[in-house]
Amino acid sequence: MPPAAPSSPRPVRVAILDHTAELGGAELALLRLLEVVDRERVEPVVVLFSSGPLEERLQRVGQRVVVVPLDPRVRDMGRAVGPLSALRRAASGAAFLHRLAASLRALDVDVVHSTSLKADLLAIPVALLLRKPLVWHVHDRIAEDYLPFRTVRLLRFLARRVPHAVVVNSEATAATLPGARRPTVAYPGLSSEQVAHSGRRLQPEGGPVVGMVGRLSPTKGQLVLVRAARHVVDVRPTTRFRLVGSAAFGAADYERELRSEIGRLGLEADIDLVGFVDDPRGELEAMSVCVHASTVPEPFGQVVTEAMGWGVPVVATRGGGVDEIVRTSPRGSETGLLVDAGDEQALALAVLDVIDRPAEALARASRALADVADRFGIERSAETVTGVWEEAAL
Repeated sequence: MPPAAPSSPRPVRVAILDHTAELGGAELALLRLLEVVDRERVEPVVVLFSSGPLEERLQRVGQRVVVVPLDPRVRDMGRAVGPLSALRRAASGAAFLHRLAASLRALDVDVVHSTSLKADLLAIPVALLLRKPLVWHVHDRIAEDYLPFRTVRLLRFLARRVPHAVVVNSEATAATLPGARRPTVAYPGLSSEQVAHSGRRLQPEGGPVVGMVGRLSPTKGQLVLVRAARHVVDVRPTTRFRLVGSAAFGAADYERELRSEIGRLGLEADIDLVGFVDDPRGELEAMSVCVHASTVPEPFGQVVTEAMGWGVPVVATRGGGVDEIVRTSPRGSETGLLVDAGDEQALALAVLDVIDRPAEALARASRALADVADRFGIERSAETVTGVWEEAAL
């Protein structure tokens, strides 16, 4: 009898852990990645610590999901409190860690991949118990302008010693984790549906529309845009502003502050708070300019690539991953306009520049569309992350 043909190796089984089932930037990036990952090489299962929209979206595209419920007092703690306190609470109730370990053991996974800061910490004892390699996927800058001091120190210490590898969403994020083990940059990529087939020929019909897309949060800078809007409307009264996104992670007070400031500045007829939109492409299509106004450096800045991919002129604040996205060469190859964070006057002037010089703005937007399509495709991100998983499983 001829010798049996060698069997091909089975795909690497990866458990992807996330503490939330809400649709934040990291979760949307995960959705896009899992839609294109090569299932002959990787067999992913997503393990969520609560049910919610992310679970539904994952199941809709055929992704296997397991929910291991975490105490909401831990799961919903804000960034200001920090994951260190979350770890202490979770450790005091070891039942969750026991259930999580039992679930991963039953799944017979080869690699544990955590994709949020709370999941990063909670995955440590479980991965050690199961003797499985742990990969951290860090979507936040580990810096004191973003996280409590002690949390920063803890995460940097652990990143140098515990995970088998650390995936980061930008060089800016990598720079906040000096000495991290096997650091790899995987940008949150755009799907083909998020990239327009061609650039715009004309501005949207009607008066100028200035938009911002993102959850309502002090760090996202909606308040800065509202104050800049007063300057813009004084010069171009037909300009409309649309803030797309809802308050999340305990930001209800910020939404009330926004509404109060809109009223104080007499802008009720000029600014619309749209709320959450599942697919922002319709909103982007109507924009003359998309504004990114974060008050602290962004780890990456997905909304910037999304707007550029849809051919929308962009005005953004400097710092963090945004500096890796927006090209600002003085020799005619700019892809967007950058201003300093928190500078409402500079933001207003940049918005007016786009409105008053549409041909130049659309030329920048056309260059930006070609640039992000080349550098930020989701297939490239999936290949990078898959390579990390395969190396970890060896």
